[in-house]
Amino acid sequence: MTELGPDTAPTVGFLHTAEVHEATFEALARELMPAAATVHRVDPEALEVARQDTTAESVRAVVATHLAALRHGGCEVVLCTCSTLGGIAEELAGDGLKVIRIDRPMLRRAVTLGPRIGVLVALTSTVEPTTRLLAEEAAEAGANITVEVSVVEGAWESFLAGDAEAYQASIAEAVRALAGRCDVVVLAQASMEPSAALLTGLEAPVLTSPRSAVEAVAAVLRPAPSL
Repeated sequence: MTELGPDTAPTVGFLHTAEVHEATFEALARELMPAAATVHRVDPEALEVARQDTTAESVRAVVATHLAALRHGGCEVVLCTCSTLGGIAEELAGDGLKVIRIDRPMLRRAVTLGPRIGVLVALTSTVEPTTRLLAEEAAEAGANITVEVSVVEGAWESFLAGDAEAYQASIAEAVRALAGRCDVVVLAQASMEPSAALLTGLEAPVLTSPRSAVEAVAAVLRPAPSL
């Protein structure tokens, strides 16, 4: 965590469902908004709650608790880095707290790159919120899109086992299988970003979410130009 005085820097919160994301997003924060203080909250169980047959209220309660803690910690903006929980986090913004879901900037760009959009996911719980957001962004942009979703079987088990090499290789293989039928491929989970480095020679662009999301946070923090 970066600690800066409240009078000298804004404070940005990050809500993660995997500890591995903390280092990734801290590095992006230092690069893209070096003056900001950062607070990270990690709760793997929040994702498990969302994956189970529990009520929407139970998931909202978990997310609301984390957002309240981040607000209490002085955060002005929170980035939810979980695609499954991002929509709920956005809905719970308010009381002076701005919440950005990790996949919105990526999907906003995707709908401008062509009508055939491929979506790669490692978790089935990500499918519904991702495709719903794609439809929302397409409607906003006036774009007619078709979406092909590919669930990478076994990938999440590799991730949970800490086998990053197998995880990223399986994602890259699935992208290659999907890319020829699409104008753009989006990697729905933040954890998939390293797979992009394994992909060369594809005609379709492959979009990842971490950098574009932190850029969106930085834009919120940037003061408006004086007239």
